[in-house]
Amino acid sequence: MKTNEVNKIFYVLIVFAMLFWGASWVNVKVLGEYISYEELVFYRYLITTITMFPVLIFMKTSFNISFKNLGLSTFASGFLIIYTIFFYLGTKHGTAGLGGALVTTTIPIVTFILLVAFFKKVVFKKDIFALIVGAVGVLTILNVWQLHMDDILTSTNFYFLLCSLTWAMLTIVNTKSKDINPLVFSFYIYVISTVISFFVSDFPTGNILNLDYIFWINIVVISILATTFATSIFFLAIKYIGTSQASAFIFLVPFFAITLSNIFLDEEIYITTILGTILTIIAVYTLNKK
Repeated sequence: MKTNEVNKIFYVLIVFAMLFWGASWVNVKVLGEYISYEELVFYRYLITTITMFPVLIFMKTSFNISFKNLGLSTFASGFLIIYTIFFYLGTKHGTAGLGGALVTTTIPIVTFILLVAFFKKVVFKKDIFALIVGAVGVLTILNVWQLHMDDILTSTNFYFLLCSLTWAMLTIVNTKSKDINPLVFSFYIYVISTVISFFVSDFPTGNILNLDYIFWINIVVISILATTFATSIFFLAIKYIGTSQASAFIFLVPFFAITLSNIFLDEEIYITTILGTILTIIAVYTLNKK
């Protein structure tokens, strides 16, 4: 198959990957009616581990991991578990569309701020402009222009902001891994997250096989499609179409999250959410621009 044809295939596949990432906000909202956050962490990453293993075998990827990378993956799994808990709590008590828009667009901004604060990343004038635009975007998503301060400083919004912070930390930890396939590194994170959640959490041992088809559709989408499939496609897309082009597709996630939340959860789409999302996307694009 020619290179151009392969690239076109990955352009299509990565759009579906972003669709499933956006759908994950709806999935967690629905799953919150069936299981606790402890069960979500365990079952999601157990299923992901089981389904990712044959993918890595098919790709003939080495499972070798150094002691340093194993330590980093253990550290990263802690952030992943905490992120998933905040993810669950935010969507359970708030709206999936708002969470998908706010968290997805603020993660790169929070990551940049952490790199500046703790890793002495150089700041340019364009970065200052981007951070100002990003701040206005976040405030617009939160609708600060119409709400009272008590409405803005809700636990739900706090959970979403903690999602951005913990995923930004996870991102930074991932960048420290060396000489290992990113998919393999992610696989070990999922394995360790499953083990930790099993031994640390105290969740009911009810038989999930008795739950209805709605539960199973959502747990399959968030575990297999939004994690195993989407993660694999994203890393492969980076290889075939390049980091910049693959990363640009992430901007589709908030719009998929907002749209799907409206379709499946009847959540209202606010103009402030759309405008704020656009502003934060402009900010992220400016930060990433060389």
